[in-house]
Amino acid sequence: MFSILALLAVPFVGAFAQAAPTTTINPTVTVTSTVTSTVTTTVTVYGSSSPATTVSTTTTKPVSTTSVTSTTTTKPISTTTSTTSTLPTTSTTSTSVRVNSTTTVSSSTSSAAPTATNTKYVFAHHMVGNTYPYTVANWKADIQQAYASGIDGFALNMGVDSWQPARVADAYTAAQQSGSPFYLFISFDMTSLSCASPADGANLRSFITTYANHPNQFKYSTFGTPKPFASTFSGENCQFGQGSYQNGWQTQFYNPLVANGGPGVYFVPSFFVDPSTLGSQTFTNGSFAWNAGWPIQLTANSLSSNTDSARASLATQVGDLSQDQAYFQTLSGTGKSYLAAVSPWFFTHYSPQTYNKNWIYLADDHLYARRWESIMSARSQIPFVEIITWNDYGESHYVGPIEGAQPNSQAWVNGFDHQGWLVLTKYYAQAFKTGSYPAVTKDQAIIWARPHPRDATSGDSVARPTSYQLVTDAFWAVVLCSAPSTVTLSTSSTTSQTFQVPAGLSKLNMTLIAGNTMRAVITRGGVTVADTGANSFSFNPNPPSYNFNAYVIASP
Repeated sequence: MFSILALLAVPFVGAFAQAAPTTTINPTVTVTSTVTSTVTTTVTVYGSSSPATTVSTTTTKPVSTTSVTSTTTTKPISTTTSTTSTLPTTSTTSTSVRVNSTTTVSSSTSSAAPTATNTKYVFAHHMVGNTYPYTVANWKADIQQAYASGIDGFALNMGVDSWQPARVADAYTAAQQSGSPFYLFISFDMTSLSCASPADGANLRSFITTYANHPNQFKYSTFGTPKPFASTFSGENCQFGQGSYQNGWQTQFYNPLVANGGPGVYFVPSFFVDPSTLGSQTFTNGSFAWNAGWPIQLTANSLSSNTDSARASLATQVGDLSQDQAYFQTLSGTGKSYLAAVSPWFFTHYSPQTYNKNWIYLADDHLYARRWESIMSARSQIPFVEIITWNDYGESHYVGPIEGAQPNSQAWVNGFDHQGWLVLTKYYAQAFKTGSYPAVTKDQAIIWARPHPRDATSGDSVARPTSYQLVTDAFWAVVLCSAPSTVTLSTSSTTSQTFQVPAGLSKLNMTLIAGNTMRAVITRGGVTVADTGANSFSFNPNPPSYNFNAYVIASP
């Protein structure tokens, strides 16, 4: 999808429920550095239920006989944990350690209470335009895998191609045959569909009326009878011949559907407009902030210097709620709903002669996990989440399998499976829907990285993507541990880092240099309980083309 407009961020918290109080924890981090082959970092988090975290880094290499000087630096790090008094704090914690140029630790616990009448839903954006060769069986496989990963339904992104309505019909058939309570709704891609005349509005309405009574059509309402749910990508330029987009959507889409005898509609579009204008719209029932899934405000100009410490300083903006706040404010008290976006990645690499899209959004520092945790902190204001995406290969943020028909993205997608992120999806989806981070019962490690150094050069006819300077040469790891464990990250047979982590989810990372591999091993009591294993990943200093996609590996 083509993300269009950076949205406003208003410093406001609180829309549909009282904001959670915050408690600031000031742990002390002691970093001992020597010019030898071993560096030990001990992190003690005071006021947290998690035990101290010890990080040891071992690199096997000849040590100079020159005398060395050892220095110890102690500094406070401010860490914020959000809690809500109505929900007991879960014993599961999330620990994050960044070990490139700075070391930080954060702990998060469930921060919003579930309500008896407020069911939460998790959807994934599914690009129908990439499903030309799909059959009902393909749809059924996607549905079963998504449902097993904690996803409640697909938002079916539908464009102008004449064959797409048939694939949509297959999706509804597959959902009904799946035997699972899996939901579907149409997300009209208004960068593709025509919206110049009243006839175009009638075309959109026909999809609502066709599936309104289908058993797998998602329906929702904040009061009264649930109505068929519908969304969009864009649409703020659609006038349907009525002089303005407001009049167009009101008279040619919304009003005919809610008139007597109509099926109704619960309309939650993604319009790229000033959020302050959305609360008063009489033809919408909520808003979807597509761009809030990434820190789109960060560009190369955001860097104070070309250093990893400057890059690390931007980490606090990764996955935060800065773009959501304006929506919380404008929708507060209106009865309208907010659909929150979450995404693991963004990289697209089309030449000016094709789609002319060639940029990244910063997804380092565990964007997917951090964004989910931010959503948890505002859970009382968010009834549903949409994962961007299940299968948008062109923008590299797919979490499903690579199948169907790619939009000429094979150069940066083939061989870059992302299904390991579904492990995290299941964990966080359960947390969002229940209000508590689940106890981990299976030890697992998920790791990912780009395939080449940030500054590597290539003979690629398409230049490096815009904002490539933001990324750090590192691999990122999330480990799920059923009990306190030892985690070893390694980049070669002689270079590794060891972490002591608590039960629950921990976020770790390790620097990569040219020629490195990546691996994560979880041990407990000297026994290996999870291992991403040897793999074909290599941090290639001479890439054939620029590829800032993620290579994702999960332990069995």
